[in-house]
Amino acid sequence: MPSDRLVMKFGGTSMGDLERIRRAARIVAAEARAGKQVAVVVSAMAGKTNELVAWTDGAGPAAAHLGRGGLPLSDDEYDVVVASGEQVTAGLLALTLRNMGLNARSWMGWQIPILTDDAHGRARIEDVPGEVLGAAMDAGEIAVVPGFQGVTRGGRITTLGRGGSDTSAVAVAAALNCPCDIYTDVDGVYTTDPRIESRARKLNRVSYEEMLEMASLGAKVLQTRSVELAMAKRVPVRVLSSFVEPDEDGNLPAGAGTLICDEEEIVEKRIVSGVTMSRDEARITLLGLSDRTDAPADVFTRLAEASVNVDMIVQSQARTEGTVNLTFTTGRRDASRAAELMRTHQTAIGFEDIRVDEDVAKVSVVGVGMRSHAGVAQTMFRALADKGVKFQAISTSEIKISVLIDAAYAELAVRALHAAYGLDAL
Repeated sequence: MPSDRLVMKFGGTSMGDLERIRRAARIVAAEARAGKQVAVVVSAMAGKTNELVAWTDGAGPAAAHLGRGGLPLSDDEYDVVVASGEQVTAGLLALTLRNMGLNARSWMGWQIPILTDDAHGRARIEDVPGEVLGAAMDAGEIAVVPGFQGVTRGGRITTLGRGGSDTSAVAVAAALNCPCDIYTDVDGVYTTDPRIESRARKLNRVSYEEMLEMASLGAKVLQTRSVELAMAKRVPVRVLSSFVEPDEDGNLPAGAGTLICDEEEIVEKRIVSGVTMSRDEARITLLGLSDRTDAPADVFTRLAEASVNVDMIVQSQARTEGTVNLTFTTGRRDASRAAELMRTHQTAIGFEDIRVDEDVAKVSVVGVGMRSHAGVAQTMFRALADKGVKFQAISTSEIKISVLIDAAYAELAVRALHAAYGLDAL
């Protein structure tokens, strides 16, 4: 990768007001004056996107006769409104950099262009031609790009869904063939949430796979799609704090943050790198489900067709002969929709009753070292047993083990596992 190019991304907290924008500008200026060719991707001011979404809700939906193919017509105009938050911060940061004597210019998503599909509100990036942006940077310009937005090949503005600015930044970095520094309100990736465990330690390096698992299991540092894209394109990503200031010589702290990189670049591979927790879970149990071989397939086919993601699955023998109890977990926001779908098709599926429990949490341990070390599960279950924590379901992969437990024990479990794997001693 060219050593002189760099993409920097600042989140909503970092763009929260004019003073924070000025601080971000000083960080950008430090990299530019150190000889970097810089592109900056920005989020909207914290809370602004929620305000814009509320405005679109207040305007109301399009009349029914304006729909196309049964799909709502106004999603494209929703994107026009909510994408404006990033446009404001991009312009403000460019103005601030110019005030500091730096050559800066804002680039809207359609000007680069960041090309996406036409799934308005949740679009996926298809291509980012880097030639025009790269030429501007080669000419000495600091390019300021609004995150979260793109454009269809038909010329309509799209948005990428919550957390989409992280994905925008990685996509721009991939197009420019350079690293990506993501500035946020934490100074790196920790072994667990420091608000839960005060002895949490910052990790210097984390593999793409570990970060992807952590992001999907409750860690809020990076958006999952951005990590997937970074791993696919092999973009080095560093997570840093935006609450820093260059020193008197205009230099930023060396070696700060956490680098997300290939596993091969991590010399000392830890057995477990982190413990995560997610409260966004719900457990759904179908009681007395027919024990026919195709019954589970029927259940999960209907859920998949309704775009309900399922995580943990447990089947156990029921009291009634010829039936089983089938338990699965899903995101809390999907729970009511999943339960209603099951009730609607209760007779066709063939089960006696349904129970929904949202008072649960998922606690996970993640680490690439699990591949080559035995006893990881034994340590987890012994640590939970010693604290009297019972688990209701388990799911595993090569590099993670997750358990579903009562929400009341979630923080206790995190602290117990953090200590059991020696993460407080890193």
